[in-house]
Amino acid sequence: MLESGLPTLFAQATQGAPSVLVQFLPFALILAIFYFVILLPMRRRQKKVQEFRAALKVGDRVITTSGIYGSITKLNDRSVQLQVADKVRIEMSRSAVGGYQGQDPVVEDSGSM
Repeated sequence: MLESGLPTLFAQATQGAPSVLVQFLPFALILAIFYFVILLPMRRRQKKVQEFRAALKVGDRVITTSGIYGSITKLNDRSVQLQVADKVRIEMSRSAVGGYQGQDPVVEDSGSM
């Protein structure tokens, strides 16, 4: 009696099973939302920061991510020399420059978390 009921139970269970495509549709939808909500804006922001840092030139008045105001006196591929006062110059990483003085910062402050 038990043997005759198993095949019909199995046949009923496999008949109503959704296709593989329908099963993976929610995962694909979640990945698409993740891409458009998180990854795409993050890539745009990174591109904007890279363009800002590539456009730096001698004489620009900038503020660093640590809050130091200065004027660029020398540029290298990786570093920037800032004049912060008369006869006071400091050299720092180019990635430490956060934006132009008097404007909204280009680089977000990550220390406020």
